[in-house]
Amino acid sequence: MKIIALADIHNGLGYLADAAADLKAADLILIAGDITNFGGVNQAKLVIGEIRNCNQNILAIGGNCDGPEVGAYLTGEGINIHSNCIEFDGINFVGLAGSIDASRPQLGNSLEEHFANTLAEIETQTAGADPLVLVTHQPASQTAVENRGGGSDAIYEFIERRQPILAVSGHIHEAVGTDIVGNCTLVNPGSFHDGSYASLEINAGQVKNVRIHTL
Repeated sequence: MKIIALADIHNGLGYLADAAADLKAADLILIAGDITNFGGVNQAKLVIGEIRNCNQNILAIGGNCDGPEVGAYLTGEGINIHSNCIEFDGINFVGLAGSIDASRPQLGNSLEEHFANTLAEIETQTAGADPLVLVTHQPASQTAVENRGGGSDAIYEFIERRQPILAVSGHIHEAVGTDIVGNCTLVNPGSFHDGSYASLEINAGQVKNVRIHTL
């Protein structure tokens, strides 16, 4: 399976034409949040619609710049994997929307608790659902796909414990890159708004040929 991972689009599709060939050749597009730039459903419809012109197979979650109405829109389109496991071509995809606000520690602490509770539910929901791919907006802590302590301990602990084969995240634009936790490959594709995205393949339950594209 060929996958293109996008994150942090922020209603910016200026590089879509340059990436179109890769999007069209992929089996699946994963979107790791911040589809809009606080623009609500109208922006989400525009972004998803333009990406669908390249590829109809999309799974997505919202980010901190996407309000609840964006999540509801994604659910209505049948593509929202926030706390929702969707099987595609024999692989199970599940997600966690939102991010911790490091500028407001009290809110950050409450969201970390929310993440931990939601991930515990996801772990129960996906028991035996392997291979598993996790898509989050917030990156895992203690990894190369976050910096300045901007990652989530709850996400890291879930990855370490549950061992999905792939974990895609966004949110921290400057932490574009990859890492490994156990048997899980972590990918932060960078901000598509700024011309960065990732391509990878999953063959026989293994992640291969991860590449970061910078336009």
